[in-house]
Amino acid sequence: MRPTKATDLESAIERLVHEHVTALHTAASAAVERAFSKHKSGGVRIAPTTKRASGNRRAPDDVAALAEKLYAAVCANPGAAMPKLASLLDTSPRALNRPSIQLRRAGRLRSVGQRQATRYFPMTGKTSAKA
Repeated sequence: MRPTKATDLESAIERLVHEHVTALHTAASAAVERAFSKHKSGGVRIAPTTKRASGNRRAPDDVAALAEKLYAAVCANPGAAMPKLASLLDTSPRALNRPSIQLRRAGRLRSVGQRQATRYFPMTGKTSAKA
């Protein structure tokens, strides 16, 4: 069988693919070796997580006062998202989590949507009276 240009091209492609796979294997092995050698020598260190001490909790009166401020902000801006309400109250959205839960459980606040699309509305009528 006489070698043709197609068979020459096929063998050249196979050789290039084999060389490429070999180079990838060598690079991956070296990366794994570096990763494990750093771990053994202590080069990669993960900081321990710190838990908040129970003494650092906010007082119930502080949470209730923030809940009242939040309710007033929601009444002034119905349908606003938590980041907007937090900026109006000069606090973080995370700090308003507990007050918003208290207001919803008391029936004074209603939330519509999920995650970043959540909007807050004041409840009207008998259910909005303080519990």
